Amino acid sequence: MMSRSYTNLLDLASGNFPVMGQPREKKRLPRVMTVPGVISELDDDQANSVASDVPSSIIQDRIIIVANQLPVKAKRRPDNKGWSFSWDDDSLLLQLKDGLPEEMEVLYVGSLKVDVDPSEQDDVSQLLLDRFKCVPAFLPPDILTKFYHGFCKQHLWPLFHYMLPFSANHGGRFYRSLWEAYVAANKIFSQRVIEVINPEDDYVWIHDYHLMVLPTFLRRRFNRLRMGFFLHSPFPSSEIYRTLPVREEILKALLNSDLIGFHTFDYARHFLSCCSRMLGLEYQSKRGYIGLEYYGRTIGIKIMPVGIHMAQIESVLRLADKEWRVGELKQQFEGKTVLLGVDDMDVFKGVNLKLLAMEQMLKQHPKWQGRAVLVQIANPARGRGQDLEEIQAEITASCKRINETFRQPGYEPIVFIDRPVSLSERVAYYSVAECVVVTAVRDGMNLTPYEYIVCRQGVSESESSSESSGSKKSMLVVSEFIGCSPSLSGAIRVNPWNIETTAEAMNEAISMADAEKQLRHEKHYRYVSSHDVAFWSRSFFQDMERTCKDHFRRRCWGIGLSFGFRVVALDPNFRKLSIDHIVSVYLRSKNRAILLDYDGTVMPQTSHNKTPSSEVISIINTLSSDIKNTIFVVSGRGRDSLAQWFSPCKKLGIAAEHGYFMRWSANDNWEVCGQNSEFGWKEIAEPVMKLYTEATDGSSIETKESALVWHHRDADPGFGSSQAKEMLDHLESVLANEPVTVKSGQFIVEVKPQGVSKGVVAEKIFTTMAESGRQADFVLCIGDDRSDEEMFEIISSAISSGVLSSNTSVFACTVGQKPSKAKYYLDDPAEVVNMLESLAEASDPEPFSDTRSEDSI
Repeated sequence: MMSRSYTNLLDLASGNFPVMGQPREKKRLPRVMTVPGVISELDDDQANSVASDVPSSIIQDRIIIVANQLPVKAKRRPDNKGWSFSWDDDSLLLQLKDGLPEEMEVLYVGSLKVDVDPSEQDDVSQLLLDRFKCVPAFLPPDILTKFYHGFCKQHLWPLFHYMLPFSANHGGRFYRSLWEAYVAANKIFSQRVIEVINPEDDYVWIHDYHLMVLPTFLRRRFNRLRMGFFLHSPFPSSEIYRTLPVREEILKALLNSDLIGFHTFDYARHFLSCCSRMLGLEYQSKRGYIGLEYYGRTIGIKIMPVGIHMAQIESVLRLADKEWRVGELKQQFEGKTVLLGVDDMDVFKGVNLKLLAMEQMLKQHPKWQGRAVLVQIANPARGRGQDLEEIQAEITASCKRINETFRQPGYEPIVFIDRPVSLSERVAYYSVAECVVVTAVRDGMNLTPYEYIVCRQGVSESESSSESSGSKKSMLVVSEFIGCSPSLSGAIRVNPWNIETTAEAMNEAISMADAEKQLRHEKHYRYVSSHDVAFWSRSFFQDMERTCKDHFRRRCWGIGLSFGFRVVALDPNFRKLSIDHIVSVYLRSKNRAILLDYDGTVMPQTSHNKTPSSEVISIINTLSSDIKNTIFVVSGRGRDSLAQWFSPCKKLGIAAEHGYFMRWSANDNWEVCGQNSEFGWKEIAEPVMKLYTEATDGSSIETKESALVWHHRDADPGFGSSQAKEMLDHLESVLANEPVTVKSGQFIVEVKPQGVSKGVVAEKIFTTMAESGRQADFVLCIGDDRSDEEMFEIISSAISSGVLSSNTSVFACTVGQKPSKAKYYLDDPAEVVNMLESLAEASDPEPFSDTRSEDSI
């Protein structure tokens, strides 16, 4: 058995854990990968990334669809020797092929619904691969139990449907051993994918909550893999999701996908809110697409509800209409108005709420007694547990009570069907139902209304023309908490917890005029028939292609341990600054311009003591004392702090408050570089900021000589961001006629004079040097945040305008591996200081004598 004492998930994520009940080592499936190196090197469990520049031998694109279960049916042969397999036509995984390009090969990876003896697994694997292009993942029984019935069904499934484990008997408590089994199962799935993948040509599409950490396992091996994930269940609000002990591990694992799909905007909004609150990530919407920037990669967010397989329903419908079952049902319910419910037997489908609403309708509207019948089909339960047993007992009691109360000769108001019902028989029930009622309290999608709409349309086409117009009508009463609700605008939406309003909705639905039913049906049918499963899969795949189109153009690094692993994707021209290279260029140059940001560049952001160390002071003093150097600290901090900290550096230039104040050396006076020195606008802006500060707990105002900054880093992320956007609009409105700019940044809103930026400082330094006959032939510019990008950007325009020579050696360098206009990066302030120290050692400092006039600089 696996120990519960794991606390470091590095072992789990890298595969270094004892697998419970692992059978003997099996043969690997034939590998079709075309990566350089020896195949055996890829079979180990090390998280080595595989990225090849060698063209693949396979030109044709292929997609690998990974899900918990394969789209095949398996049964033992009559002689009990071996297995027979067939496609499961009801499987969404099989149906989605209709939306993929015809020439695209589809490979499936998943588990089987049956237990296969370890001695038969090799033969079964080969058979499924050869005949069905399926790769089975065999989970040891103890892992399977803890993975599926444990973590998936007892913890994730209830939590994603808003059931918190307040007690051991209500929902599933989190147990570390179940999480470890979940990780172990996902790793087994990843191994099966790795055995057959060609990472440069294949797409991978992962399905549902069973495999949410699989993207990390695959991304660790293949940095540039094109990978999508679709969640078929709801994604809960951040208030619910944040109770999950492994919340960040799962979020970060999902973010290793390139595209993440959800049925509704609500589910996507909840996911984005979790990313914002727990990881500090903000999404952007551009040209209709939602994206999350994550270490240089843009993860697409896809919102598209799945549809039904039209051809399958219509095919069954044509057969069902000729079968005896339809005629039998019409005879059975002759003279009755049939309401139909088709639900899985689980605690979230609200079946008992539907029964209570039916009871209420019969009480409130006695005219339906003896006439209205609710046929409730209950598909077999897929889970198990005490909650399910309780709800089954409750449903049985309600059926018995309602039937005893309203029973008449030849009439029972509730017909409860508690057995498996085939699609063909289900279609027969759809054909006689005047209304379908769905009262789930939470459901990812629920395709029952879609099936019903298509069946009502299909039945009318197969009947005589005299009945045709009357048959092309349908009515729906649907819970507002199910995924298909937003797309069914003609349905009567209800809060299933409100029994009275649900009962009134059911009465309204079956009492509605036929003409109105027909109009609503036509509207629904147009949507359902055009947004089928093929439309859904085609749309998802096209977005995955678009999201992944730059994969092989960018340079990628895998960083981080365990589920903190992520891939940093950067422009191919973006590279780490070589100290040896910059020192050699530095030694050859004669006129050098060095511009340094302070916080986050030479001083770590996390440091509470912001005073520069003696080492930093010594290095900068040495650099500024070299007659060939013009060196500036360019910071958003106030001039008094900077002047005090760097007082030993007599020749150091300082640009404070993003360049509003500027001096060339300690003996020079401060220049005001802004276009306007009037600050009357502060009397307008400050009261507005105070208003928002009072209303936003955790926010504060920073008053500078030239600017006002509103900080909301410590406020609630969602509310703070919302208030910042509102304040930005407010300030722009009231300051429209003032000589200031209003900008938002990382947890700030800043008001500052126009024409003040670090870019303007850089341009002024380069221009002054050129005008004095000392045009810079070496430029080093280092910064870590958004304001420093303005310095990097100005360098290109300075070269274009001739302020800098085209032969100038430019080292624009950002701190940290992230998207930037800079061409170079260093990992952290320690590396920046190390690099500056190397330049200082190569410098030729001269004793300070203040013989320069400002014009000679």
